[in-house]
Amino acid sequence: MAMNSLLYLPKPHFPPTFRTHPKAQIMPSKSLSQYGIFHDPKTMVGLLGAGLTLTLTLMGPAAAAELPLLDPSQLSEPANALSLPTWAIHVSSVVEWITAMVLVWQYGEKSGFESWKGLSWGMVPLLGGAFCACTWHFFYNSESLEVLVALQAALTVIGNATMCIAAFRIYRSSEERSEKL
Repeated sequence: MAMNSLLYLPKPHFPPTFRTHPKAQIMPSKSLSQYGIFHDPKTMVGLLGAGLTLTLTLMGPAAAAELPLLDPSQLSEPANALSLPTWAIHVSSVVEWITAMVLVWQYGEKSGFESWKGLSWGMVPLLGGAFCACTWHFFYNSESLEVLVALQAALTVIGNATMCIAAFRIYRSSEERSEKL
């Protein structure tokens, strides 16, 4: 709550601790609040969710290993288990992809170029493929879930096609706009 109130202040709450000479400023600098990222609740939720996900991913296993009630034999994992850094990369990639989808959608809304929203929709099958991969790895690459590998492959092909179609639509709409000029 306190973090949100600080991020949504129209002017800085704390005065700057140093002053620059007027001649030293060649170009006026933009404050972070002018970029709009801190005023958009969707973006803030995405960024905070990404941070929380990474925190829980990186902190969870370390905290569980330190519990004295658990026997070390209970914490053993199969040989095909992913390492903690590999999990961090998997989870952060999914979070980055979701963030990219949100940012592309917002660009389409704010710029008025609606064809960019199609790119965000075109990214959805690839996100589904990422979820398939993470789910399969979460269950230690179980043979009973090998259908997820085939589903991931299919979603990757479909996602590549939808992204290609969306990129072509963006090209067409930009071509039409340039002809009107």
